[in-house]
Amino acid sequence: MLGHHYTHTFLETAVASVNAGCNLELSYGMRNNVFMHIPQALAVGNITLQTLRDRVRPLFYTRMRLGEFDPPAMNPYSSLDLSVVQSPEHHNLSLEAAVKSFVLLKNVRGTLPLRARDLSGQRLAVVGPFADNPRVLFGDYAPVPEPQYIYTPRRGLEMLGANVSFTAGCSEPRCQRYSRAELVRVVGAADVVLVCLGTGVDVETEAKDRSDLSLPGHQLELLQDAVR
Repeated sequence: MLGHHYTHTFLETAVASVNAGCNLELSYGMRNNVFMHIPQALAVGNITLQTLRDRVRPLFYTRMRLGEFDPPAMNPYSSLDLSVVQSPEHHNLSLEAAVKSFVLLKNVRGTLPLRARDLSGQRLAVVGPFADNPRVLFGDYAPVPEPQYIYTPRRGLEMLGANVSFTAGCSEPRCQRYSRAELVRVVGAADVVLVCLGTGVDVETEAKDRSDLSLPGHQLELLQDAVR
C-alpha cells in the first residue's frame, strides 16, 4: 500500500491491513516488515486486542488442521526420505508430466520431435542463456532442487549420444553482453540448432514487472543470428 500511496508508513499500513481483515503478510527475508508494527499499533490503540485475536484465530486453526503441531509420529510424511521422493516411479511420473505439458506452437517441416535414432551423424548446436544454466530454469515460488536432478537442454541432448556443441551467447538472461562471433561459429558448424531463450526471475518476478514483452537485452539479436 505504500507503493500505491494509500498509506505513508508501515505502522499505518499495519493498522489499515489488520482492521480490513488481512491476517497474513508474505515478507520472507525482510528484517523490517509491516506486521512487525502490530505491537506498536496495539499499544497506541489503533488495533484492539479482540481484533488481533480474531485475525490470529483462523491462522492457527488452519495450521492445526494441517497437523503442524502434531507429534512427528502422527505425520505420515515424516517417514519419507529422498529414496521415496526420488524413486524410479516418481521420476517416471515427472517425465510423463513434462512430456505431456509441452505446447508446440509451430513445427515447420516436421522437424520435431528429435529422436535419438535420427541424430546419428548429426551435429547439434544448443545456444542461448537458458541452454546450460540450471539456476535460471526455475520460476518464482519454485522449490530449491537438488543439482543432480536438474537436466539442462544441453545435458539432456548430450545424453542422447548426439554430437552437441554449445555456447550461451550471453551468460545471463538480461543478455547485456553478447558474444556474436562465438555464436555464429557454433551455429555455422551445426545441422540442427536449438535456441534457448526466456526471462527468468532475474528479469521478471513478483514485484518486478517488465515494461514491455520484448526479449531482454540482445536475446532477439541472438535468435536472429542463430536462424540466419
